[in-house]
Amino acid sequence: MERKTLDQVGRVAEVLVERALGPALTREQRLTRWAELLEAQPDRLLNSLPGTEYQHWDTREKMRVADSPISVAFSDPVLRAEGLKDDSYGEAKRFFGLSDQQLHEIVCYCHYGATMTAKAAAWRLRAQLADASHRPDRLTRIRQALAL
Repeated sequence: MERKTLDQVGRVAEVLVERALGPALTREQRLTRWAELLEAQPDRLLNSLPGTEYQHWDTREKMRVADSPISVAFSDPVLRAEGLKDDSYGEAKRFFGLSDQQLHEIVCYCHYGATMTAKAAAWRLRAQLADASHRPDRLTRIRQALAL
């Protein structure tokens, strides 16, 4: 009997992973998993999304390209089981809790040209994650603003 990991099986067949009963992944855990997926193949060339900052919001939400950093996340059965529905810009923004500016920094053509390495995308993703860990949560920011 030949043994294969879940990742190896996932390359040749659709694997359905049911999330174990328990808490869903936090935003930080989702972002960390995405970064780890990118870092697993650091030299892999990925396609950037052209001009995200110039697109009408409706067009930008639907943007997608094959072999992008977002498609790496979507290929992961764990992230799909957590609720990642497709590899569009808008879905990545929703699922990972990123602003347009944050996602633009990770996937846009203007930062890389037509292609980027997975390592470069992971580096920018980790920078967003580090920035988020130093920011107070939304409720704290509101309290701070009201106290001024």
